[in-house]
Amino acid sequence: MPRELITLACTECKRRNYTSTKNKKLSTERIELKKFCSAERKHTVHREIK
Repeated sequence: MPRELITLACTECKRRNYTSTKNKKLSTERIELKKFCSAERKHTVHREIK
């Protein structure tokens, strides 16, 4: 199965706020998305973690 579940963590507070899926065969690099962080109460960059 090429699509796998990934976890997104906030770059500022390091909390794991979101989960998503990603095709690991087509995109091998880690993704970064701008999402809302409830701890910081603002939009921050969330990065894929292991």
